[in-house]
Amino acid sequence: MGKARVAVIRTAPEVILRDIEQVCHLAGLREALDPGAPTVLKDQIAWRYPFPGANTTPWQLEGAVRTLKAAGFGRISLVRHRSGGARKARGGDPNHYASVCEKHNIPILHTFKPSDMKWIDYRPKARLHVLGRVFERGITLPDHLFGKNLVHLPTLKCDVYTTTSGAMQNAFGALLNRRRHYARSWIHRTLVDLLAIEKEICCGLFALMDGTTAGNGGGPGAMLPVKKDVMLASADPVAIDAVAAKLMGFDPMRIEYIRLAHDDGLGVGDPRQIELVGADVAKEGWGFSLGSNAASVVGRALWQGRLKHLGKLVFKTRLVKMLALGSDAYHDLYRWRRKDKMVFEEWTRRTPWGQLFEAYALDQSDRIVGGSIAPPAA
Repeated sequence: MGKARVAVIRTAPEVILRDIEQVCHLAGLREALDPGAPTVLKDQIAWRYPFPGANTTPWQLEGAVRTLKAAGFGRISLVRHRSGGARKARGGDPNHYASVCEKHNIPILHTFKPSDMKWIDYRPKARLHVLGRVFERGITLPDHLFGKNLVHLPTLKCDVYTTTSGAMQNAFGALLNRRRHYARSWIHRTLVDLLAIEKEICCGLFALMDGTTAGNGGGPGAMLPVKKDVMLASADPVAIDAVAAKLMGFDPMRIEYIRLAHDDGLGVGDPRQIELVGADVAKEGWGFSLGSNAASVVGRALWQGRLKHLGKLVFKTRLVKMLALGSDAYHDLYRWRRKDKMVFEEWTRRTPWGQLFEAYALDQSDRIVGGSIAPPAA
């Protein structure tokens, strides 16, 4: 297996759009994607509230759109899936994606709306680890993704179930329907299977990862936000997740989904085989660690721990809705009201990225962001 390339750049709010263009081109965006095919952007929502480090940022979305358009990629859409976060936030725009998409004339499509796309049967060519057994009646996928470029927009953060949550994790919502919870007991192998499927149905893959505010601790939702001022990009989802893991202080090859994808030849997970371009971060390690909370303790017990044998009972009956309601109540009624809303408000008041987020809320980002993107060289 040859070397993969991951671009990393240090950035600041006033130059973020220019820097996103630079990091994407350093990572080989034009070579990775098919210029004649439509392009799908897939956001990452870990929590319905706009918690720093958890969700795709508005500048990440805008930078991706502007960079793609400047590079000659047309027919761009943003695709969103149904989750606890997306479902409850449908009445508003807490992360300010709608205003960005309206500004750049980008349609927002939903995997759960029949008017936007249909779920069709698909028989993967690759030999899958678990999905064939998890979905005994067959695998169905959203037809809108077939024959298109797919650009993931993850954030750099910890995940109590998979150690890190990045580009590979983002396919979990994009490719699986509401029955995806059945696969959580085998989440690492599921992510590897999904990457194999993505490579079969998409013209090209690319990932732009936001680490301007990274998420430490008990992610992927409630975390400790840490200002890190970096953006990452790569045409290899395995490699970008491996570099992100190493930056956070984890050994990528000890993370099951990265190691399995590497061993299956789906990408490069060994840092020794990854070419880093841009900022020199080869020796950085931030010392992040996994935390836990009441919701994650219960979830891990049911999906991966001593209660795993009850998973079929829970996740294939209406009990799954009760578990989801319990998780929502913990995060929304307890965590957000008692702690994380104050963390978010402190972030918006005292950090430059929080102030940029508020500027997007007021549709005034132009007063902060400079460095307009120029057309790519011929």
